Amino acid sequence: MYRERLQLKPGLLICAARAIFSQERGLNASLPKVVVTRRLPGVSLSGLSERVALAAPPPESPMPPEELLGLVPGAAGILCTLADRIDASLMDAAGPSLKVVSNFAVGVNNVDVAEATRRGIRVCNTPDVLTEATADLGFALLLAAARKFSEAERALRAGEFTGWDPWGFLGVPVYGGTLGIVGLGKIGGAVAARAGGFRMRVLYHNRRRLPPEQEKSLGAEYRGLDALLSESDFVVLCVPLAAESRGMIGRERLARMKRTAVLVNIARGEVVDEGALAEYLAEGRIFAAGLDVYEKEPEIHPSLLAAPSAVLLPHLGSATVETRERMGRFAAENLLAVLAGTEPPCPVN
Repeated sequence: MYRERLQLKPGLLICAARAIFSQERGLNASLPKVVVTRRLPGVSLSGLSERVALAAPPPESPMPPEELLGLVPGAAGILCTLADRIDASLMDAAGPSLKVVSNFAVGVNNVDVAEATRRGIRVCNTPDVLTEATADLGFALLLAAARKFSEAERALRAGEFTGWDPWGFLGVPVYGGTLGIVGLGKIGGAVAARAGGFRMRVLYHNRRRLPPEQEKSLGAEYRGLDALLSESDFVVLCVPLAAESRGMIGRERLARMKRTAVLVNIARGEVVDEGALAEYLAEGRIFAAGLDVYEKEPEIHPSLLAAPSAVLLPHLGSATVETRERMGRFAAENLLAVLAGTEPPCPVN
């Protein structure tokens, strides 16, 4: 019906349907208009509806960019996820009414924060609440990759398990190994704390070295990045995505790692050259990798998919019920605080 009435391309049908829905139901002019880009844990739509006018019911899956673009004109707030690109063109479409972008994530690389700041738009995130869950997952990836869990389970499920084999799926030891953490912030520090139970020596690299007392409390030794890669048995990436971290682990840096080393990425996919990593894994120049994030999510490099020594997870860092619900509550509180003219709990700018 909508296609015939509006003569739209198929890709714009959903956007048109939601726009018509909004027009037909009418928005309460006394309440600020808000776009929520996806149904999220911890975000009470009924609670929000008492204080804002929702532009449309949020979908179960990521909102197509053209749909978001069609919904934002006149919006005072956007509650979004990492899948939503909030750039200058979208801010133009929203117009001067836009006051806040609340991101359901700790990272804000999907938001042009500099442009938002220039326009006086507040950007908020959900830090801290996902620290422990993400560190848990990082250490789980480290263990799984070191001990070939994924490869062994695939073989068992395929009916290839014929009994104990002294040569089967030999991994590398974790206990007493050297752990290199790239980005010793809150999540990196939580990973370092978990390493204590395995009596691991901890090295770290940051843009700026930590004060001596903080190094001592974490039991961590500072290294330049190249030195850390050369010394470490395990490397865990915890850096935020920025200009200096994009492509940080490329071919030359991978070449510095031990052949018995394991690389774990719980930061952002763009930090690692996936093609080069896949080559090094295939050639046995790095023992294994554990990845939760990817360069072009949701696309995965086909050579990584083919690498038996790669443990691959679908971006699960914060995926516990408690964590995701707390993230949703923080995201909603950030949004409502700015719209009420008060300071949000977790501002970025």
